[in-house]
Amino acid sequence: MFGTERVHDAIRLIYGAATAPDRWPEALQAIADCTDDVGAVLLWRRDDGSFGTIVSPALEISHADYIANWSTRDIRAIRALDRGYHISRDVATDRDVVDADEIATDPFYRDYLVPHGLGWFAATSVGPDPRVVVIVSVQRRFDRPQFDDDELRFVTEIGRHVEQAMRLGIRLFDGHLQRDGLAGALAAMNVGVFGVDSLGRVTTRNTAAAAFLDDGLQIANGRLRPRWASGSKAFVDLLARTLDGGAPPEPHPVLLSDADTGSRLVIHIVPVAVASDAIEPMLAETRAFVFVSALEPGHPVDPAVLRDLLGLTLNEARIASLVGSGLQPREAAGALGIAEETARTVLKRVFAKTGVSRQAELVALLARLAF
Repeated sequence: MFGTERVHDAIRLIYGAATAPDRWPEALQAIADCTDDVGAVLLWRRDDGSFGTIVSPALEISHADYIANWSTRDIRAIRALDRGYHISRDVATDRDVVDADEIATDPFYRDYLVPHGLGWFAATSVGPDPRVVVIVSVQRRFDRPQFDDDELRFVTEIGRHVEQAMRLGIRLFDGHLQRDGLAGALAAMNVGVFGVDSLGRVTTRNTAAAAFLDDGLQIANGRLRPRWASGSKAFVDLLARTLDGGAPPEPHPVLLSDADTGSRLVIHIVPVAVASDAIEPMLAETRAFVFVSALEPGHPVDPAVLRDLLGLTLNEARIASLVGSGLQPREAAGALGIAEETARTVLKRVFAKTGVSRQAELVALLARLAF
């Protein structure tokens, strides 16, 4: 259904945008092209209330109209926010938030979407940071069928690559790249970052990375390697598949752990797709960035880690991460911009999936992950 060449092109552009935020519009258009749709939108909201949007070129005119006249009358966004769909599920579409009569009569559909040639959406949450909500929304023409289940699964899957790229990209939106260059942006991060070339040799590292060279990682013959046995093979295999020049593997974190101390590191490997006109010197040889962080008690655990370890959805993992770090459901809801009732509903699902019944037990479960 989805052309392999188109999908690979979209993934390449997604990772290219990770180090060049001005390329996100092109990447978003490529995502929409995979399903023969009009365009796509990337929007994010931090827990301090700040937000932003990026749209693909085909949506620039309609988006300008939206910002000027329709943002407060968007029944889809209002319903999705009221019901917490951006946090209670990983993908949502029109039939989740409106019925057929509303589609036929609501001004947002009748007077905004249809005149712009738009009709349906498929949105997935891709925020890699527990305190930043990031959503990708693909926009479809009104005269095509609504998104089917296979298409919704595809949007979720391509969203995993956007999520991985955003581990670097969301930080570049803060202006570090324009002000300080890529090296300055990496230096400002509070997680360890190693750049590696096609052979796994370290090309660059930020200040925070140094702490991990005596605690879980090492540089041997110029190459980045684990010190600890547990998780070592998964790390080496994932790095090799990322660097082999083919399609990037499905994103997932790797956990390295020390049997003697119980220390654990979370590793994410983000491919680097460099455009021919890239001017950043460090990207000349760098083919992947390796992000490293320690699992520490009392701090939110990376939602992607909880998703993979505990069998949660990403959005369930976001709630679990915040509540498991000691926040009350009301505080977690405030950080994510959702109703407390929604947070509690999602938390009940987390309890059911993880076999706990109280917040204190969830805190204890996540604390065990950090040792």
